Amino acid sequence: MSAPAETRPLYWSVRREIWENRSLYIAPIVVAGVALFAVLIHSIHLARRIRTLAALDAAKQGRAIVMPYSMTASVIILTTFIVGVFYCLDALYGERRDRSILFWKSMPVSDRTTVLAKTCVPLVVLPVLACAISLATQLIILILNTMTLIGSGVNPIELWSRLPLASMTLVMLYGVTAHALWFAPIYSWLLLVSAWARRATFIWAMLPIFALYVLEKLSLGTSLVPSFLKYRLQGAMLTAFEVDAGNNPITRLTSLTPLKFLSSPGLWIGLAFAAACLVAAARLRRNREPI
Repeated sequence: MSAPAETRPLYWSVRREIWENRSLYIAPIVVAGVALFAVLIHSIHLARRIRTLAALDAAKQGRAIVMPYSMTASVIILTTFIVGVFYCLDALYGERRDRSILFWKSMPVSDRTTVLAKTCVPLVVLPVLACAISLATQLIILILNTMTLIGSGVNPIELWSRLPLASMTLVMLYGVTAHALWFAPIYSWLLLVSAWARRATFIWAMLPIFALYVLEKLSLGTSLVPSFLKYRLQGAMLTAFEVDAGNNPITRLTSLTPLKFLSSPGLWIGLAFAAACLVAAARLRRNREPI
């Protein structure tokens, strides 16, 4: 019975974050709605395109069918990443700005639990929301496309037979998980800045990186800092997948490389850096007062 009692404060702290930050789910839902509208317009000529697919080779057929579903999921997942960035920048700074930190510190919840709860939002809550909203949106798109084909006198089996729904879902779940782990140091750094800065958290988060870039450029004339940033942003895709040179949607399970991802030094170094940032953020929150 002790385990549930220990995890209950973390559970309710995470729920509090969701209650207080409606943009966590409103933003991806709005983007999903916009994507649905765009796909609906795109599906007007779906029947004609289905008929012309027979003249294409199998690879082009699969890409033409899968692309709307893949692009919709990608846009929703990208939206949750952006939401996570802005959430982390305000997560610990906002409670000092509106002085609610005084109330929350009076509650029997430790600074460590509070920081862990805020960390769970971009690493757990947002990935789960991204997958759920993406799957729901793809299902609606499939229903709309099926109805469009039936209304046009085209057998919808032509669509269903070329759409690898099961493998697409597994690829998305794997990809979202890999990116959440890979981006952990980014989120944790932003939480640390949010716990420390008295204003302009975005500027303070970017200033050390910009300063390192200028120092490197003036002293060495190299571009290691931009290369590192590019690796940090794109590394999950490069290490977790066998990326297709033609930028085709990834739908095959054989394109997944979990062993390569889990053995990547960039993953574990990033997680170690994330842990250090979270420890520092919890210590800062313990000593910080309202702004």
